[in-house]
Amino acid sequence: MSHMDFTHPYFGAFFLLVFATVVFYGITVLARTVSRKMARLDTEKLKLTLYECGPEVTKQPNKISAQFYLFAILFILFDVEIIFMFPWAIDFKILGWFGFVEMVMFILLLTIGFIYAWKKGALEWHSIK
Repeated sequence: MSHMDFTHPYFGAFFLLVFATVVFYGITVLARTVSRKMARLDTEKLKLTLYECGPEVTKQPNKISAQFYLFAILFILFDVEIIFMFPWAIDFKILGWFGFVEMVMFILLLTIGFIYAWKKGALEWHSIK
């Protein structure tokens, strides 16, 4: 078996995988090269010009508070964990006491996380002034 076996049943799939990877990489490099060559480098003046009849553009520091991010992450965390309770509720009779104890532990962990976030002040809205 010192030579390559082109009759193997998976050779075609392997060849397509390698070919697709090479084509993807080639198109990515080509698109990046072409876009860098065609891009305008003097766009700063364009960004600071007036847009139709809108107000004059001024540069301002970003004043978005991290509180938005923290609040959104906590919402998604607790929302997704609450969704895990629906399949448990549907199969409650099948799971029996084992399922009940597991859900009590799950709710206990959720409560500990909620109390921790509350004590750290993650749920209080702070002024950004």
